[in-house]
Amino acid sequence: MKSKYVLPLFLIVQIIFYKILPYFPDFVEGFYSKNLFVRISHFSRTLLGKVPFSVGDIIYALLLISIISWFWKIRKTWRTDWKDHLLTMLGKISVFYFFFHLLWAFNYYRKPLFEKMEIKREYTDADLLNFTKRLIAKTNEVQLQITKNDSAKVVFPYSQKESFQLILNGYDNLAKEHPYFKYETLSVKNSLFSVPLTYMGFGGYLNPFTNEAQINYLLPMHNFPLTTSHEMAHQIGFASESECNFIGLLASVKNDNLYYQYSGYSFTLSYCLGIWKYKNEKIFNQLKKTVHVGILKNFQESHDFWKKYDTFIDKGFHFLWDNFLKTNNQKDGMESYSKFIDLTINYYKTREL
Repeated sequence: MKSKYVLPLFLIVQIIFYKILPYFPDFVEGFYSKNLFVRISHFSRTLLGKVPFSVGDIIYALLLISIISWFWKIRKTWRTDWKDHLLTMLGKISVFYFFFHLLWAFNYYRKPLFEKMEIKREYTDADLLNFTKRLIAKTNEVQLQITKNDSAKVVFPYSQKESFQLILNGYDNLAKEHPYFKYETLSVKNSLFSVPLTYMGFGGYLNPFTNEAQINYLLPMHNFPLTTSHEMAHQIGFASESECNFIGLLASVKNDNLYYQYSGYSFTLSYCLGIWKYKNEKIFNQLKKTVHVGILKNFQESHDFWKKYDTFIDKGFHFLWDNFLKTNNQKDGMESYSKFIDLTINYYKTREL
């Protein structure tokens, strides 16, 4: 067999393999997520954690330049040598796909968190209403403790660099209760691509090749702790967006710092109110009246921020990301982000907020 066919055929083998893998979550959990990946991620974060800039972003930039350069180079021979060029392209995709899974993405196929934590996923409207009322009371309480004025929005007093360090306290506290959320060796960076990320509609992302958590530094600061905690959850091997929202919430509210608690509670409250606005506008309006004005000002701050960058670009990228998630064993796609409410409601049924 000619060598030029090897990598494209390997890509087909990989695709078939990843269609079968969802049927073996316990194997992925034991062999990869709790074993091989722990070693890979620890090595990556130890190697790159103290580098003050995003190595992964630079690699992506160089990769983009090399792709453009390659297409420019073959532009005159594409029609005559299209078969060879196509095989070359598929070969490169095959290698990329292999390392994407080896270094992180096998976690898409691990045992679901609701099974590991023995949390139900179903809830009733009564459960949601009860939880939303409890959440409003708790968020109001924390907002008032911080501002001493129910009409004042929460203004984050820390720099972004300080914020990254302070988030570790929440993960430390969380790991005391659930050891599988243990986080060691910080590797969180402001993304060099924060402006494009904002236009794409994203607050951050994990680089699966370097295990660096990339945070959009343009975000309103009251969103910073939750967003960072979410990306840190990806770093320790959780791929599901709903699970990472849930873990990010827990790591935020279990932080000893009130500002971090506020970030977690207010983020979750915004989702709950959003669900009620969709389900029952009358109940939504009744609930909204009980939320402190200062909290609503923070919600408006976030709304205004994203609206400023709202173009057709974010809709296009959300469509692509939705399909990417569905391809990688997250059947709910973009909707999976809001599915963390299922876990949260049932987790707090037997716990104090």
